[in-house]
Amino acid sequence: MLEINNPPHNFVDVELVKELADSLEHLDAVEDCRSIVLRSGGSVFCAGANFDQAENSTALDPSPFYAQAMRPFSNRKPIVAVIQGAAIGAGLGLALVADFRVGSPQSRFSANFNRLGIHPGFGISHTLPRVVGAQKAAWMLYTGERISAQQALALGLIDALSEDQDPFATALAMAQEIARSAPGAVQSTRRTLRAGFADHVMQVNRHECAVQLEQFRHPDFLEGVRAAAQRRVPVFQGR
Repeated sequence: MLEINNPPHNFVDVELVKELADSLEHLDAVEDCRSIVLRSGGSVFCAGANFDQAENSTALDPSPFYAQAMRPFSNRKPIVAVIQGAAIGAGLGLALVADFRVGSPQSRFSANFNRLGIHPGFGISHTLPRVVGAQKAAWMLYTGERISAQQALALGLIDALSEDQDPFATALAMAQEIARSAPGAVQSTRRTLRAGFADHVMQVNRHECAVQLEQFRHPDFLEGVRAAAQRRVPVFQGR
């Protein structure tokens, strides 16, 4: 099991995603490890990236973050993610690294990038349509709509919905079920099912990163971050 622990909202940053990628690479080399459960401490899975320093937007460069964030897509062993609360923005991107996701009644999801005034990142332009389909993904990306646990289950964004506030037991049972199959067969099947997946995500993310780098300098991004912090509808100027 891997646990993200960056309270109170489990924001992701370069150090955290590097540690996660390093840990996944380590588990790939552990022979007795056949499947992985990814969870977070607290009541929030991951609220995304921390934009507290957004006023310094001209200095924002997502490249180092994405250099680390793309690494987990290349791991060899199946991952079951425990989404016990919100998975927002980059947090949704992180959830989509996993093969399977288990939610709770408190789970909610949002691809809120456009509402912040920026292009989606974390490879989500590729991973989200792959899971929920192009039409549903377009709606989520354009609007940043918050998706409930029941909606997520209907969309296929989560694969199981636990009635418990902490869905860890359900995710662990799924990981154990995977582990009962022959590990070599599971990993070879996973390679077949995900052939070219990591490379495509990385290619898409290079484009995402370039567009974000430009848009971080736009007034609309600052307005989007301020509006999110103040819990109001942003007033974008289209620039």
